[in-house]
Amino acid sequence: MLDAAPPDGYDARVQRWDVIVVGAGPAGCAAALGALRTDPAARVLLLDAADFPRDKPCGDGVAAQALDVLAGLGVDPGGLVRGSAPIVRMRLESPGGVIADRPVARSCWVVPREVFDARLLNTALSAGAVLRRHRVRTVRSTQDSVTVDDELCAPVLIAADGAESTVRRAVGARPWREGTVALALRGYAAAAGSVGQQQVLRMTTERWPAYAWLFPIGDGRMNVGYGELVRAGAEPRARRQLVDALHRLAPELDGRPVDRLRGHRLPLSTGRSRLTHGRVLLAGDAAALINPLTGEGIYYAVLSGSLAGAAAVGPDPCDAYPAAVKDALGRHFAHTDLLARAVRWPAFIDAGIRAGRDAQRTFDAICEIGLGSGRLDPLTLGHVLAGLPAAVRKRA
Repeated sequence: MLDAAPPDGYDARVQRWDVIVVGAGPAGCAAALGALRTDPAARVLLLDAADFPRDKPCGDGVAAQALDVLAGLGVDPGGLVRGSAPIVRMRLESPGGVIADRPVARSCWVVPREVFDARLLNTALSAGAVLRRHRVRTVRSTQDSVTVDDELCAPVLIAADGAESTVRRAVGARPWREGTVALALRGYAAAAGSVGQQQVLRMTTERWPAYAWLFPIGDGRMNVGYGELVRAGAEPRARRQLVDALHRLAPELDGRPVDRLRGHRLPLSTGRSRLTHGRVLLAGDAAALINPLTGEGIYYAVLSGSLAGAAAVGPDPCDAYPAAVKDALGRHFAHTDLLARAVRWPAFIDAGIRAGRDAQRTFDAICEIGLGSGRLDPLTLGHVLAGLPAAVRKRA
């Protein structure tokens, strides 16, 4: 690809690459792997401001659906989750106190991001990507190329630099829309014996929609946290308030210290907008691709990243990438957008979890919507709606 003629006015002192990816987390590494899988000869540069391994505030849940995407890129899933025990059950507790505690159709894992991201980055580097520690300051896009800090140039740049994306701001993408951003606090604590090898999601009507989580890693620790939607026009709560909410909702902590508490914003897919800005493609959190029902982001990150990488080395990346995302996730987004509005009504989520409690098939469908690209099929919807009158009466 580098044999092509440089664009008019090109400065020979600027390094040329086939693809530049900003951000070396799951979305960025999947983008690099997607580009190299499509064109093994492509020169792919990964830029990140941090040294790896590095921490990243996150629930650390890695669903089987995300590993499927990575396996399709030639990654060994077993190597990514090595040392973590499989999660075989999930316990969902609704804001009204309904509990669905069932085995999951497909195991998932909890892998601290400082471990998971470093392993995935090593895989991308082994596939031929090049990593450079670099904090991006300026992005200049023309009809034919994108230049970073007047030093680096490529026909396409992929922004995979997270919720606080520098690239997103540099290209003039609109700010996150009010009411489509969540705020979460994450830490680590000694594992509680009562949790076992199951993920626990406990919801509350206070500041609804909001929930706490307890995710065992399998090494004697668990990832614990609390998240809530920031309402339009409302000020985000202070850290102390989030910590208090976590402890109220997670009595399993029982006075255990919680270490490495870090807060972060989650731009939800209900606020997503354009995926391309000139020759810049947005992927993962930088594109507001976080599930609005669960806060799951790694699946969307690796899927969108892989699609962006494949498109970047193709003939028409700016049209091909949005089309690929629409094909893979369009119907799923339509359903999660609808459900995100419905669950603002706590009785609806009460009815949904009651339906999951009563039928394994419904429970599996709910998990697939929250962790992958599932859709609300008529049977599942009918099961939920059938329990809605009882949920409404209970709340009356």
